[in-house]
Amino acid sequence: MSERRSDTLLRDLVLYVLARFALVAVITAVLVLFRVPLLVALVMGLVVGLPLGLLLFRSLNNRVTAGLAARNEHRARERARLRAQLRGEEPDIDESGGADGPSDSSRSSDSSGSGGGSATDDTDRPDESDKPDKPDRAGDE
Repeated sequence: MSERRSDTLLRDLVLYVLARFALVAVITAVLVLFRVPLLVALVMGLVVGLPLGLLLFRSLNNRVTAGLAARNEHRARERARLRAQLRGEEPDIDESGGADGPSDSSRSSDSSGSGGGSATDDTDRPDESDKPDKPDRAGDE
């Protein structure tokens, strides 16, 4: 089902970009027909066509925006699931359908206590493991 969403998103995105470029090209061509220099016509086509494309292709814009939002939500859930697996927890976030919200609260409580698996905890752990190395370094001096 996610492959179908990705195909639809890709198709909608390509259609939207092509439609907006076509609008710029049409405006540029019309201006060139009225003997406006090509460079000036192209700049005017961009200045007028891109905002006008937002209005004319609003439904296509909404489909692309919805597709991107769904894709980002899926990626956030997958990232939260992978982080939970790395911490050794059961990935119950996919079933609840929530984003990083539940994992953020567990991360903040884990970082204040002992253990935890956030990235900041991983960077703190080597500092703690350096303590046994300090006597070795002192002995080397």
